[in-house]
Amino acid sequence: MVDLLREKPVIIITFAVSDHTLKQIIQSFKTGETILEEVPVPQVKHGCVLIKTSRSLVSAGTERMLVEFGKANLLQKARQQPDRVKQVWDKVKTDGLRPTLQAVFNKLGQPLPLGYCNVGKVLAVGADVHDFVTGDRVASNGPHAEYVCVPKNLCAHIPDNVSDEAAAFTVIGSIGLQGIRLCDPKLGETIVVIGLGLIGLITAELLIASGCKVIGIDPDKNKIAIARKKGILAISPEEGADVIKFVDEQTDHAGADGVIITASGKSDEIISQAAKMSRKRGRIVLIGVIGLNISRADFYEKELTFQVSCSYGPGRYDDHYEKGGIDYPLPFVRWTEQRNFKAILETIATGKLDVTPLITNRIQLSDYGKVYNNISDRDLIASILEYPEESNAAETITLRSGTFESGKGGIGIIGAGNFTSMTMLPILAKTGVSIISIASASGLTGTVLAKKYQIGKSTTDYKSILNDPAIDLVIITTRHNEHADMVAEGLKAGKHVFVEKPLALNREELDEVIRAYDGRKTLTVGFNRRFSPHIQKVKQLVGTSQMNVIATMNAGAIPANVWVHDLKVGGGRIIGEACHYMDLITFLTGSKIKAVCMNGMGINPQANADSGSILLQYENGSTGVINYFANGSKAYQKERIEVYSQERTIVVDNFSVTEGFGTKNFAKLKTKVDKGHAAQFKLLTERIQTGGGPLIPFEEIVNTTLASFAAIESMMKREWIPLNP
Repeated sequence: MVDLLREKPVIIITFAVSDHTLKQIIQSFKTGETILEEVPVPQVKHGCVLIKTSRSLVSAGTERMLVEFGKANLLQKARQQPDRVKQVWDKVKTDGLRPTLQAVFNKLGQPLPLGYCNVGKVLAVGADVHDFVTGDRVASNGPHAEYVCVPKNLCAHIPDNVSDEAAAFTVIGSIGLQGIRLCDPKLGETIVVIGLGLIGLITAELLIASGCKVIGIDPDKNKIAIARKKGILAISPEEGADVIKFVDEQTDHAGADGVIITASGKSDEIISQAAKMSRKRGRIVLIGVIGLNISRADFYEKELTFQVSCSYGPGRYDDHYEKGGIDYPLPFVRWTEQRNFKAILETIATGKLDVTPLITNRIQLSDYGKVYNNISDRDLIASILEYPEESNAAETITLRSGTFESGKGGIGIIGAGNFTSMTMLPILAKTGVSIISIASASGLTGTVLAKKYQIGKSTTDYKSILNDPAIDLVIITTRHNEHADMVAEGLKAGKHVFVEKPLALNREELDEVIRAYDGRKTLTVGFNRRFSPHIQKVKQLVGTSQMNVIATMNAGAIPANVWVHDLKVGGGRIIGEACHYMDLITFLTGSKIKAVCMNGMGINPQANADSGSILLQYENGSTGVINYFANGSKAYQKERIEVYSQERTIVVDNFSVTEGFGTKNFAKLKTKVDKGHAAQFKLLTERIQTGGGPLIPFEEIVNTTLASFAAIESMMKREWIPLNP
């Protein structure tokens, strides 16, 4: 057995609150409050650039909508998002009311970074970035923050004759430009723009530059005046104009060739008006947010086309393009979001787009409240935030002064995602342990959690946690592709390591961990289910006898574009999640897996790797079956385990009810849903502080990880895969 706590010199570290922070504007979804938060500088990541911001633009329309949603009460929020309400209700039925409410309030408590129109200078470039160098002026979709890390495909060089202030309109301009591209206007055509807010005014001016006759519609007299100065034929229904008749007259009773809707509103009247003012076979493109109860008659008689525009253009919300840096070939996709950025900057540089009249005010970052406290003011169009030239921001900030002793069980956390915030930290907070530091990629989520849970430091440099002598246990909860490397680094740094599953995504990563593990420090993987009181009771009842175990996971569907499906990042759901059940059955049988066979659903099982059955052979003759299904109803319970042994049957339903059949002196165990997280972390922190053996034998961790790889190999080869040590 490995002793978790060995004799070593005591090192006392004292620190005080630091003022070396960058400032970033965030909003609480729970209260709607807008805050200038202090966070550490983000690390430059692979395929990204680190930017020191000089200007950013507050888009009054978009950000007003977010702020007003945040200020709404729970009932109002629910009415605006009925699909989310259904998800919550399904979770109540499977997990219970209390866990569901905790999840909802945790989600509402997470900060939302505001802003997406950023300009600044490049401070550093990540690996695989070749188009940018230090000192370049760039426009990007970075938030309102003094320093931002942005993927290379979401940045564009600023021409020398374009000011930082004007370049701040790049991203918002690209939203209008993408709508124009979908509308496909021709020289001499008449295009109507409904809604003359910031995006509408830019859209209308770009249409004029394209040689179109532009009619603008908006109820605001101030915006009408700005539009008319730009040569837009602008009218207001508030002045008594019949907009449909006006368009009819201006088009010689033919109707508009195209209508671009940039307005925001809940009424269906806007889409109805757009249809009525269009010519036969006209085009309608929606950029804004409106009611979409479409009249079939309006569209049928004219054979109108209707399309919704997606943000900045092709590539948006595609992780391969945005985060992976994989560009679309220009001959096949002429205009991507980055190419739209460049087109807007070139249009500003040539003077065809004049954004200066759209600026309502210029505000120092420290005076951000002058904008957000008046965000409901309809006279606001665009506000420019100006950033200080000098900054002393650092990658690690200290939030709480204190003294920490090495060897006393100090904890450092790497990763500040949902598992950390919703599951782990609420548990650790009850144990009284010293959490010294938390690392997050952006610095924001880690800082918010540090303040909430009295954590000493927030950092964007996870290596500072590995190098901190006061930290004895490193907890890793990052994305799956980072687990193995960080585990190996932590072990080599002389730390005990806990890593949320999976340990590794392939044999090469696992070998790296095996080489780093020398037995001097312990490694724990987040196989929490073996620590559930329900599984502990089953183990007590069945002992070490041979058994058959069936574990069914009603995992639920996850959209195909979510990172867990990416084999290079998430590893897929079998390696990433089904490993839980391999470990659970290993614990119950008291034996190791010797062979694996998986049958995936469908003609191409690789495409359905999140729905299949896994058969396990154990060294002691036991067998296991894991039914991992992603095609079931989320309203049905999520997990069920059945154990058959020596004329006894024990059934665990959703880790809340366990029933025994043929078991002496046991009939039923009933608790709230308890998957063992609390017990695992309680045992882990106790042993880090007082010493003792590993919670899960290292050999079992390796065996389970190899079995998860073998399941995928079996599915592809359609044969049993033996596990070689």
